[in-house]
Amino acid sequence: MPKIKFVLILIIFAIQGYAQETLTQKINWVTLRDVKFTKKFNKEYELDFLYPSFGASLLKLEGKYVEIKGYVIPVSQNLYVLSAKPMAACFFCGGSGPESIIQLNFATKNRFKTDQIITVKGKFRLNSDNVDDLNYILDDASLIQFN
Repeated sequence: MPKIKFVLILIIFAIQGYAQETLTQKINWVTLRDVKFTKKFNKEYELDFLYPSFGASLLKLEGKYVEIKGYVIPVSQNLYVLSAKPMAACFFCGGSGPESIIQLNFATKNRFKTDQIITVKGKFRLNSDNVDDLNYILDDASLIQFN
């Protein structure tokens, strides 16, 4: 009887993994433009910040697994950002907006080089109020491929 339970548990995990894989939606940087920003004063930091109001298409992606391709920007040893554009033209250094970057919260440690092009997937999360994180976040992110 214990072997049957073990096999059933393995089957359940396999189905969940398959379901997650098949439910991953490919998105692109145009998808992430469905947002409007309002400049508001943040009392904690005593600075103006851009706060997002997400459109309906982005709200539908909340909590779903998505896949996207972009340029890696290392921020610190364990924090990476995926950008629509290379570092010289990204939100931090160039003229792009905050909708052109995604915070990557990897499930495992990774090492990437600046401007390395990768495709990643993860659980999409919208952030409208925590100024310490980006507006778009991929939790449980994983590398799909180097491009």
